[in-house]
Amino acid sequence: MVEVQNVTKRYGNKTVLNDVSLKVHKGSLTSLIGPNGAGKSTLLSIMSRLIPADSGEVTIDGKALKAYGSNELAKKLSFLKQSNHVNLRLTVRDLVSFGRFPYSQGRLSTADWEAVDRAIASMELDDMQHKFLDQLSGGQRQRAFIAMVVAQDTDYILLDEPLNNLDMKHSVQIMKMLRRLVEESGKGIVIVMHDINFASHYSDHVVAFREGCVLYDGKTDEVIEQSALREVFGMDIQIGCVCDQRVCVYFT
Repeated sequence: MVEVQNVTKRYGNKTVLNDVSLKVHKGSLTSLIGPNGAGKSTLLSIMSRLIPADSGEVTIDGKALKAYGSNELAKKLSFLKQSNHVNLRLTVRDLVSFGRFPYSQGRLSTADWEAVDRAIASMELDDMQHKFLDQLSGGQRQRAFIAMVVAQDTDYILLDEPLNNLDMKHSVQIMKMLRRLVEESGKGIVIVMHDINFASHYSDHVVAFREGCVLYDGKTDEVIEQSALREVFGMDIQIGCVCDQRVCVYFT
């Protein structure tokens, strides 16, 4: 379990996260929802140790985040940022192989390459694995970065808006793949999500943020609810049912 305990983060006079606590369990998919600037991405950066909290603590499987060595942490937790830029001219296969670095230290074994092949196949990148990243569309590059995280094969996966630049087909493909990682491999996955219908359909757990605070934290059906969403987003969102799934209508 990843446990966030009373985490606060400020930039100057602005409080970005205010006494935030939550838990992420293995075998579950948790979506973080809320308006832009609510603190969701900042929280993932703190959970992955990219930036420090001003106060509070994060623990992974009972051990303080700050106590992990870098390589040890990279085998336990992976993180995909919202914006990813690589200055080197790499092929898709080269990029995905970086996910195996914590295990191989750059000398990939047969097992490492098999993990790379599985990750590439899961993102339907086989036919473009030898293309350079600068030859791909934004959506194809995004899938390549997600494949790198999948190849890293960690217990916990943090994804900051992973559906950016993706069309409907590949957004659904990725969410189905993440569900399989949860259900078949017992991963604990956290996603910053702007499409609340994807959150509603694929999540076990939803945490709703507003102005740096957690307003709601519970099972999906408890949070994807009209009055809760009105408080989080400041607008009326109708909720219907299609094919036994809750659907949020917010564009009327």
